[in-house]
Amino acid sequence: MNVIGFREARCKNCYKCVRICDVKAIVVKDQQAQIRDDLCILCGHCLDACPQNAKTLISDLDRVKEFIRTKKRTVISLAPSYLGIMKFEKIGQVVTALKQLGFSEVRETSEGAAYVTREYVKLLNEGKMRNIITTCCPSANDLIEIYYPSLTKDMAPVVSPMVAHGRLIKEQLGGDVKVVFLGPCIAKKREALGDERTVGAVDAVINFTEVEEWLKEEGIEIPSLGETEFDNKNPEVNRLYPITSGVLSSVVASSSKDHYRKFYVHGLRNCIELLKSMEKGEVEDCFIELNVCNGGCIKGPAVDTSYISRFKVKLDMEETIPKIPAKETFFDPDTGISLKKTFLPRKSKDPMPTDEQIRAILKKIGKSDPSHELNCGACGYSSCREKAIAVFQGKAELSMCIPYMHDKASSMANVVMDTTPNVIIMVDSDMKIVEYNAAAERYFHYSKEQALSMYLYEIVDHSDFQYVLDTKSSILGKKVTYKEFGVTTLQNIVYVPDQNNVLGIMVDITAEEEKELKAYEVKMDTIEMAQKVIDKQMMVAQEIAGLLGETTAETKVTLTKLRDTILYDGEEQHVDK
Repeated sequence: MNVIGFREARCKNCYKCVRICDVKAIVVKDQQAQIRDDLCILCGHCLDACPQNAKTLISDLDRVKEFIRTKKRTVISLAPSYLGIMKFEKIGQVVTALKQLGFSEVRETSEGAAYVTREYVKLLNEGKMRNIITTCCPSANDLIEIYYPSLTKDMAPVVSPMVAHGRLIKEQLGGDVKVVFLGPCIAKKREALGDERTVGAVDAVINFTEVEEWLKEEGIEIPSLGETEFDNKNPEVNRLYPITSGVLSSVVASSSKDHYRKFYVHGLRNCIELLKSMEKGEVEDCFIELNVCNGGCIKGPAVDTSYISRFKVKLDMEETIPKIPAKETFFDPDTGISLKKTFLPRKSKDPMPTDEQIRAILKKIGKSDPSHELNCGACGYSSCREKAIAVFQGKAELSMCIPYMHDKASSMANVVMDTTPNVIIMVDSDMKIVEYNAAAERYFHYSKEQALSMYLYEIVDHSDFQYVLDTKSSILGKKVTYKEFGVTTLQNIVYVPDQNNVLGIMVDITAEEEKELKAYEVKMDTIEMAQKVIDKQMMVAQEIAGLLGETTAETKVTLTKLRDTILYDGEEQHVDK
């Protein structure tokens, strides 16, 4: 069952969750992190590690509220870690607050722990097991069953206090009662609702953070409340279960002499180290309290540990809780609940690649020789070989190799920078040159080494770059001529906000400019020639017009005389006489 959810859109390929996961239960597919439920032990480390808060807990709180809203008899099993986590002045105030939320009874999970302690004492007295590993921590149980299956025979065949308590409550109050576990552990949800060996004992699992929010919604302030007694008898020393050595303290207080050496281990990596040692047969005749969380349950993954000092809590609890066993009258003589649980190997059956297949995968990311295997761990795996195996098994992607992707990106960028015919110059906020490509070397006659130690204004006019930096506005398609270098450019200058830099890309248009200039000169020559022709034609026209004017006048005089001669021929003769 799913206990941790992902917001896929917020997963940013940082691989931090893969690095933090000591059992490598997180796989990456299509650049998104996912959890392999069959490999996850629900230690919760990835919840704290994720910088994007992409991982969330799937809550049962609405289900619990529905139990209460529909008037179902609902009993809360309160994990003993409440003593170090919840804020109160007197213990009875916590009981009052929970009953105000609607729970019909408030009982301590330590009640179930007392029954578990009694089973551990029986195993110690029998002395038949080579080693006895406590099975209160579901994450530790999953760790052994999945990753160290040969050690399942050393696991105490006993249910956890939560399951024991849930069965006890239902035995006493009836099977229709709803049991809600309140604690700091996210693995308890799978144990309660997803494990067929223990399902049915508990109906919902919520954590202290959810209850704090619920109390705030209802306007309930614990320190202001009166006290109410728990609905269970005093479990005595069994209230120490959530701190390191708490189980040991309960067992020692309740047991007779036995031959087992007793110690506790907490923290996932310490647990792994111990289990590896046990696989080698280096640990014999030991009773071992095993807890995946550093400092025990009071530092569980569903707790805001920023204000909790596990050392202070441990000291306070050990001082206030007497190390005396639960009285015989504490136990219900009529209960017939089963506290047995059989633990079995659940090792993953992921295929293993051959050496040849591993080498082929490594070669794809540029690691054709062992000397290329940096084993930097940036991908989350301790070695390149482990990462290659994960790729073969579909848990990882080739692109997760950060050094390889960096080199690939750098080489591609260098190819672009070195082969483009365009000038590329980038400057910082002081106008100091931070990038300068091969084309810039050719046009401005400074080597890259020289240019990277210079300011832009030492080479060319920087005013446009400064304008873009100051205004954060781009200049696109501006024509700029650098006469001293004999080049004309078409420039695009943009602001790069992430680095507070300015990038300039200059396209050489000198040849085009020269062609345009020549075309312009031809045009002007043509216009001048046309004007000369026009002027000459006008002169000719004027000369022709002048000649035509003279001949026209002479013709007019001649014709007039001819007309008059014809018209007045007789009269003119008479007049002459």
